[in-house]
Amino acid sequence: MKKQEKIFFVENLTEELKSAKSVVLINYAGLSVANQRELVSRLKGVGAKMLVVKNTLLKRAAEAAKVDKEILTEGVLTGQTALVIAEDDPLAPLGVLGKFAKEFVSRAGDSVPQFKVGLVDGSFQDTEALEKLSALPSKDALLGQLLGTLMSPSSGLVGTLNANMQKLIFVLKSKAG
Repeated sequence: MKKQEKIFFVENLTEELKSAKSVVLINYAGLSVANQRELVSRLKGVGAKMLVVKNTLLKRAAEAAKVDKEILTEGVLTGQTALVIAEDDPLAPLGVLGKFAKEFVSRAGDSVPQFKVGLVDGSFQDTEALEKLSALPSKDALLGQLLGTLMSPSSGLVGTLNANMQKLIFVLKSKAG
């Protein structure tokens, strides 16, 4: 990249970092080009995108966007780094990355991609936290579970009341007939 292109790229990346609901850094070493394309396609399906970024350019953009300093440490910004940015649902890309990592294993036997660190809804998440979040069901599934839990006691109550009413009707019919 020429110097002017780098400046333009950093400015655009800074704006994306400011508006993102979640930003996750991953190590994609060991992932074939075909698998990278598959991952990008799956992320696109949940409204996220994956950018392969030079660590120095990412550091500049993150500093300009005033991103948490824990993301900018030398330990994190080493090796091959890709950035997964979500504009809408902050957890959906994590689920995709988690499932994808279980499906694809590198030649060394490691799951790829590997989580580094991230920001989810503005709060810093380390590797362990990102792995836990990636194992959660989707937002819609969680809402469905919550609705089922909330509806369960009331439907049980309705069933119990109906059973008593049916017994009463049965007794009245037997006495009347």
